[in-house]
Amino acid sequence: MRILIFNWQDIKNPLGGGAEVHLHQIFSRVVKLGHDVTLYCSSFEGAPSMETIDGIKIIREGGRNFFNFYVPWRYFTRFRKERFDVVIDDMNKIPFFTPLYIRKPLFFIIHHLFDKSIFREASFPVALYVYLMEKFGVALARWKKIPLMVVSRSTEQEMLRHGYRKIDITFAYNCVDHKVHHLPVVPKKSKNLIGYFGRLKKYKSVDHLLQAFVRVKRELPDASLVIVGDGDYKLQLESLAYALGISSSVRFTGYVSEEEKVRLLQEMLFLVNTSAKEGWGLTVIEANACGTPVLGSNVPGLRDAIKDNETGLLYEYGNIEELSTKMLLLLNDEDLRKKLTEGAITWSKTFDWDVVAQQAVDTIQKRIS
Repeated sequence: MRILIFNWQDIKNPLGGGAEVHLHQIFSRVVKLGHDVTLYCSSFEGAPSMETIDGIKIIREGGRNFFNFYVPWRYFTRFRKERFDVVIDDMNKIPFFTPLYIRKPLFFIIHHLFDKSIFREASFPVALYVYLMEKFGVALARWKKIPLMVVSRSTEQEMLRHGYRKIDITFAYNCVDHKVHHLPVVPKKSKNLIGYFGRLKKYKSVDHLLQAFVRVKRELPDASLVIVGDGDYKLQLESLAYALGISSSVRFTGYVSEEEKVRLLQEMLFLVNTSAKEGWGLTVIEANACGTPVLGSNVPGLRDAIKDNETGLLYEYGNIEELSTKMLLLLNDEDLRKKLTEGAITWSKTFDWDVVAQQAVDTIQKRIS
């Protein structure tokens, strides 16, 4: 098969996140299964216009702010003439409206809908624009009966609430590369290190973690917090840590290499994810594979990735008191940590990119045959 993919970013884009990892991990394996994959995405500073990474031919063009206008233009001027068998639209916030102009077999990948949570992230005019565009994009896909690949049961339920038929939905779960994310050679030390890993965006609610850490630090003075990742909310978070009087115990690493990320995940006693919403929470399974349980908010996506009291703990989103209480519980109760760690390791082994890639190929071939 010849597969064309539209996505806002590629695996190397500094603004990329779990969606880009998901796309790359699956379709680089699809290439190994003998298929041809081309990804058209926005460019970024210093990036070549064309590049092949792990067999995926990447074409970069245009800035991120207006890339949704590039897609239909470039499809008509270039891609429509090429003999692609199927088109994959990795929908994220503002859709490309591909059902309006693509007549070839088409699939959507949906991680999660931002819906009203976008109003936490952006100014009202921008948030309203994104909200309405997303609503229209979903309605268009439903009307055209475009088949979906979703990453979690929560996302499936979300699409069913929007009127999608269950028959049009299949799963493409987030997984983990066990050759990269693995148990530490040396067991974790007893130091009280807590971690966060992910993009620093407003809707990720990392400010909740900082607020909860104030109590943790007061009761366990040797506790420390490492926040791994970058984003447009980093400066505000650094300022908040200073205002709360905890900056000396909080380290912001910014962007780190994959090797450093794994080392930090192995070193943490547990990871915290405070997001208001996720499609799944890729970092949860990556942490689990490194022997690290996760404390996360009980929201769509995270409640799929975390098995409460088996692989980690869940708390009510926004409840700072409960969050700090469960952080202290994990720091103080070694037996609980051991139990959750064992469960997390076992749970992570059930997620395999190779299996999901083959399932994706089977789903696509069934559609176009």
